[in-house]
Amino acid sequence: MTDNRVVDPTKPSSARIYDFFLGGKDNYEVDRQAAAEILEVWPTVASGVHHNRDFMTRAVRTLSDLGIRQFLDIGTGIPTEPNLHQTAQELNPAARVVYVDNDPLVLAYAHALMASTAEGKVAYIDADVTDPHAILSAPSFAETLNLDEPVAVSLIAVLHFIRDEQDPRGIVDTLMNAMAPGSYLVISHITADFDPETMRRALATYRASGVHAQNRNRDEVTRLFDGYELLDPGVVGVHRWRPRSELPEWRDAEAGCWAGVARKS
Repeated sequence: MTDNRVVDPTKPSSARIYDFFLGGKDNYEVDRQAAAEILEVWPTVASGVHHNRDFMTRAVRTLSDLGIRQFLDIGTGIPTEPNLHQTAQELNPAARVVYVDNDPLVLAYAHALMASTAEGKVAYIDADVTDPHAILSAPSFAETLNLDEPVAVSLIAVLHFIRDEQDPRGIVDTLMNAMAPGSYLVISHITADFDPETMRRALATYRASGVHAQNRNRDEVTRLFDGYELLDPGVVGVHRWRPRSELPEWRDAEAGCWAGVARKS
């Protein structure tokens, strides 16, 4: 697997900033500096990142219990255990997973994402969420996923990097239209609903570092699920989606994200 692009250590990357907030080590000084500036205005951002990671695990477990054994994870990021396929294949060794990202550093670590069980299969596609047709037409996509069977499409903490003019709803529908009935859509998305001023300053800091990000309110996130059947409890704070135990006294602002899971009927 090769890539003609070069990782630029002078420009921050959303994947590497995310890795830093997760406590990872696959980031550069420029990413740590950008993360420090974000932390100054959004002190609980790392908590939100961890809540998103926990949501991913809970969603995979829930969907595995519902019989889903195929997953398309877009905006994968730098590998941080447990990766999605590890959770899915722990529950069903025959689970099949396709990861998608367009960061050359993520590509460099893709081998860590593809350590599949013998019964299952894992693949990585170097592509951008803004070009869903490139994802769907990639050879390894068809080699890994059977579109006659349901697939869970995971868009966790990725759509807030998509501008309105890039049509996030169109991206969602292009992906989901290719999936069989009974497939699922998984989304989490940052919001200013819980703490508008903190989020305004955080997004300004992201943009100043060269990383575009935008918040969307609950109605806007809910509209991304229009036409699909939301599972209970609907679109809620990311840490409140089917928590595994009684929640500590977290404020919603600490998570800073809406999240939901819906079924294609």
